[in-house]
Amino acid sequence: MTEKHSFGNEPITCHAFNRDRTQVAISSSSNQVHIYALKGGAWEKVYELNEHASRVTSIDWAAQSNRIVTCAADRNAYVWQRDSAGDWKPTLVILRINRAATCVAWSPDENKFAVGSGARLISVCYFEEQNDWWVSKHIKKPIRSTVTCLAWHPNNVLLAAGSSDFKCRVFSTYIKDIDKKPDATPWGTKMPFAELMLELNTSNDCGGGWVHGVSFSPSGNKLAWVAHDSSISVADPANNPIPVTLNTDFLPFRCVQFVNENSIAVAGFDYCPMLFSCNRGINFVRKLDQSEKKEAGKLSALQKFKTIDNKAAVDGSETVLNTIHQNAISQLSIHSGSRDQVTKLCTTGIDGLLVIWDLKGLEQSMAAMRV
Repeated sequence: MTEKHSFGNEPITCHAFNRDRTQVAISSSSNQVHIYALKGGAWEKVYELNEHASRVTSIDWAAQSNRIVTCAADRNAYVWQRDSAGDWKPTLVILRINRAATCVAWSPDENKFAVGSGARLISVCYFEEQNDWWVSKHIKKPIRSTVTCLAWHPNNVLLAAGSSDFKCRVFSTYIKDIDKKPDATPWGTKMPFAELMLELNTSNDCGGGWVHGVSFSPSGNKLAWVAHDSSISVADPANNPIPVTLNTDFLPFRCVQFVNENSIAVAGFDYCPMLFSCNRGINFVRKLDQSEKKEAGKLSALQKFKTIDNKAAVDGSETVLNTIHQNAISQLSIHSGSRDQVTKLCTTGIDGLLVIWDLKGLEQSMAAMRV
């Protein structure tokens, strides 16, 4: 039902899978990115990307072109591509920022990517063939704080951005020589570069808190985001000009992902991913983690010393939780299925775990429990 893989005690800051999910790129709160390959049911490290000078903050792996983009607190981004010998070679991206890069995401067509930063701007990067390098154009106004998360619309032009100024915005990233002229959408019709299509002030309209995660629905007609006040919000401009918000009793969520047009998965400081429906309003469906409470036994002397070293606790029974993840979940991503019907999700956390959740298996088990 669920697959649990441990990558040590270091927190996993970010991860990204290749197209067939046989390899995963992981950064464990350092300036390095480790690439693991799935061999015999276990993950084996096969490559190490060493170019950043500070902590890597985000990774994205392009499925079709097989290129990896990374960004870090050193204010740089690199595009990694395998050469004929099988080695990953980096290309520096000209971001032109003076603060840390915080998040990065490839566009659906993989011909450009966006980088959010603490410089209160978004760098939209594309490859300039004449000069053989990656350059960027900036989206600045009206961003007033650090950009914390990004999500692309399926049309390859619209980009949603959440920031720590309590606002979620949708921008146009149309570049004449790169993109085809986009069709009209519920978010707007005219889409010149850096055009603000939508701005939502979460402190007034939809609760309060800096935005941790944002996601477009498979059709691109809905936008969901989660904030630090434990709220979930969904905007559907085609049917309702006012976003719908649910203020939950859970701890804050750090990430959100549509699993189909009317369902979203969230995860964060409650250590457990959850499903919500967003067809008519936002309603809690269930927690994905159905683990039973663990019974803590007596610890040997060696186990006690390990517990003190890893968890700063003498008695291991106080730190054993009834969830698979033993600390906050840092990232939630699609593992299997299509965007309009996700079958498996992947979470990574501060506990160094990577967990794959089988949504179909969970549905079947829940149906059996109800019978």
